Amino acid sequence: SLRSPAPGPVPKDSIRLYSMRFCPFAQRARLVLNAKGIKHDIVNINLKDMPDWFLERNPLGFVPTLETSAGEVIYESPITCEYLDEAYPENKLLPSSPFGKAQQKMMLENFAKITPYFYKIPMGRNKGEDVSGLECELKEKLAKLNEDLVNKKTKFFGGDSVTMIDYMMWPWFERLELFELKHFLNGTPELSKWTERMLEDPAVKATMHSVDTCKAFYKTYIEGKPNYDYGL
Repeated sequence: SLRSPAPGPVPKDSIRLYSMRFCPFAQRARLVLNAKGIKHDIVNINLKDMPDWFLERNPLGFVPTLETSAGEVIYESPITCEYLDEAYPENKLLPSSPFGKAQQKMMLENFAKITPYFYKIPMGRNKGEDVSGLECELKEKLAKLNEDLVNKKTKFFGGDSVTMIDYMMWPWFERLELFELKHFLNGTPELSKWTERMLEDPAVKATMHSVDTCKAFYKTYIEGKPNYDYGL
């Protein structure tokens, strides 16, 4: 296959994100880079056929991976996002108090237990399996998120403006329609309002793909031949 040569060094006043256009984990880092207005470049990786120069930077072959001009490499999406918030102190997305930070991390730990459902349900349906049990569990988990917003009486999960936790959760909600799970929000009015508010956010608008583009990519992904360049 035609492999791209290794990219040049990261410029002094910039940071590089190794990404994949449709990956929700990589989108977390793209949201943070956008929200904070950080000067960056993006190198998209073919995850099915990874170049050696990328594996030299991150032997695990994950996206998102950050590389600084000093050649420092950071990966794992929550770690890349926290790094960006600390390294670029303007437009802080994480609270300054230790308790506030801990609260966001607790919410994120909880959300990490929810993300597998977004794959298990569509994949199961695709194989003709009975996913009603999984659907019930996901509905319960979304109801708890809804309750969280009701109890907090805030517009977003960390207060009345968008903070890190909202960006960490958003990529999966953006894909609800793609995964044919949008109707799950019918029973969660506050969570539904949160998704509407998130759609107004400039960073969300800047990192979104159309549902049609996502559907077309996702089809190639399910078939085992992901077309990472779809729509370019």
